[in-house]
Amino acid sequence: MLPPALDYAGFTVFALTGALAAARDKQDIITFWFFAVVTGIGGGTLRDLLIDAPVFWIDNATYLGIGLLAAVVVWLAAPRIARLKTLIWLDAVGLAAYAVIGAAKALSFGVGPFVSVAMGVLTACFGGVIRDVLAEQPSALLKREITMSAALLSAAGFVALLYAGVPPLWAGVAGALAGFGLRAGAIHYGWALPAFGDRSGEGKA
Repeated sequence: MLPPALDYAGFTVFALTGALAAARDKQDIITFWFFAVVTGIGGGTLRDLLIDAPVFWIDNATYLGIGLLAAVVVWLAAPRIARLKTLIWLDAVGLAAYAVIGAAKALSFGVGPFVSVAMGVLTACFGGVIRDVLAEQPSALLKREITMSAALLSAAGFVALLYAGVPPLWAGVAGALAGFGLRAGAIHYGWALPAFGDRSGEGKA
């Protein structure tokens, strides 16, 4: 439904965030690689198991190679890119892209539109959860900021546009841009949904 290159691109972005998390904890290069791969494959692996699809990376060692490349790049450049808050922005890009990719994969296996949206959100978020647990960091999903809502917007926007007759590639681009825009606003402006019992307008998503 979507070009395979988009899946590689989404994996690469999340792999970089995993390696950056390892750099933040001053780990060795093998741990960089492990964090990169696990972060990149985590959400997609769970999605494929749930929709009874072949796990996407088992017969394709390219993902391990991309993870190694991401680890080496971060190993060499981590001090410079850490100052640019690269981790949080790469995570925003990966979140938006993987939500679309996950929803598209579910649709291609005959899953209904609403569950496909849920699979998109899971694909986008679960790898980051694993990364944060391994790094012993609070998950972004539990912070008072918009995260899952951005993934939901990406996946739902893509599926809605697809059912409206928009070509898959353009529906995917539009969905990803919408989700990234929402997450970027949350990062830059501190946007948040209201939390239970919170009348101040602050919340988490």
